[in-house]
Amino acid sequence: MVEARQRPLLRCKLYLLKNLMSEQAGSNPQTGPVPPAWTKTELARHPQRPDPYSYIERIFTDYSEIHGDRAFSDDPAVTCGMARFEGEEVMVIANLKGRSTKEKIQRRFGMPDPEGYRKALRCMQFAEKFGRPVLTLIDLMGANPGLGAEERGQAEAIARNLREMSRLRVPTIATITGEGGSGGALGLAVADRVLIFEKAIYSVISPEACASIMWRDASKRVEAAVALKATADDVKALGCVDDIVPEPDGGAHMDPAAAAAMLKQKLRWHLNELKAMPVEEMLRQRHEKFRNIAQFYTVSS
Repeated sequence: MVEARQRPLLRCKLYLLKNLMSEQAGSNPQTGPVPPAWTKTELARHPQRPDPYSYIERIFTDYSEIHGDRAFSDDPAVTCGMARFEGEEVMVIANLKGRSTKEKIQRRFGMPDPEGYRKALRCMQFAEKFGRPVLTLIDLMGANPGLGAEERGQAEAIARNLREMSRLRVPTIATITGEGGSGGALGLAVADRVLIFEKAIYSVISPEACASIMWRDASKRVEAAVALKATADDVKALGCVDDIVPEPDGGAHMDPAAAAAMLKQKLRWHLNELKAMPVEEMLRQRHEKFRNIAQFYTVSS
């Protein structure tokens, strides 16, 4: 028998496996031309798309991982460590989806537990103490929704990260490499610069979950993907991200080395710009950016 606390994670695993089998079978309820929003959603989830750790291996050197949140345990879905970026010491934080089936289950398909967010925050504060920039790499559908995670304070852990990341007195850059889902992604993305890959998505909810709520029919995921406006161009227009990282033709999975080189170029440019900025001005711009994200004004006639 499956324990009650394991059921949410089991449902998530079955849902992901079902989607993977549907993609491999070529099933698509959409008839006619596929909207670009859904094409980019599928590319963001492509099984061969480079994961955050692939970028760590290609962009950084001397990576030394830091384990544990000093409160409960070490979350295998999140990796944090000191590394060198073009010779400069930085703190790198990323979520890990896993590569093999066994590793994906071990890492919960990249969905962090509260201890993952607390480990990340501990490392951010460590970086702040020694004046090291913080770079995060994000590819997750959301935080772990399991009962155990909720019992250990998932919402509080994410909320604390939001507050403390807004106060860090060192340059911070977050990059959405694939799927940036809900508060789980935002808990690692309150940064001076938020970058997103050209074929990645960044949204408050997955298209399938949105369709289940709005139409009570998950098969309407294509329509939901269009309505969510989660593509790189859409979130850039809304001010949710600061820059778009181009990808090789066909997506990052077609040439991971070229994709990493493009990201490295963007990181170099933004990091140099932030390092040249006074700390108080950097904080002012960070606060102003997040206060003004996605504002809408109605003009009465």
